[in-house]
Amino acid sequence: MSGSKSVKAFELLAHENSRMLRAYLHSLLRDRSVVDDVFQETLLVAWKKLDEADHTRPFGPWLRAIAFRLVLAHSRKERRHPVSLDDGMLAHLDRQFCAIDTRPFDTWEEKTEALRDCIGALTDTHRDAIEGRYFKNLTATALAEHLGISFEACKKRLTRARHLLADCLRRKGIAVAAEVSR
Repeated sequence: MSGSKSVKAFELLAHENSRMLRAYLHSLLRDRSVVDDVFQETLLVAWKKLDEADHTRPFGPWLRAIAFRLVLAHSRKERRHPVSLDDGMLAHLDRQFCAIDTRPFDTWEEKTEALRDCIGALTDTHRDAIEGRYFKNLTATALAEHLGISFEACKKRLTRARHLLADCLRRKGIAVAAEVSR
């Protein structure tokens, strides 16, 4: 591929995968500024290593692998662990993102729209729990306080809300069947 075609192809692939990559990083990191930094660094590393990529394979998983290595490096440097490095959780996360990558005729934007629809379909109590935990990045303890409920009630509400979301996404053909945790 010529230089200008490589740049255009990379720009297109990076743009097409940017929301997926941010979602992936948010699933591993809490701090938005760290997500932004690792996101930018991932794209820089991907650009530098573009010639090493297997162009017969999907771009998304390759980009996530780079991002994951950078998350690990950041965690070692900061002596903090990402949100979840449990092997089971990582395998589940990878299956979810691969299922999204391999579905024909739809885009990441369509998937996030489906997620927004499913969140919108939740009851106010379940939506408040999901939004507080994942959009406001509240810990379960802070969320319980914010919602004015006990910690145990908060955990149960989050678990129920996650199951409702997963069921809705499965009905829409977005998510693969798996245990919902965290």
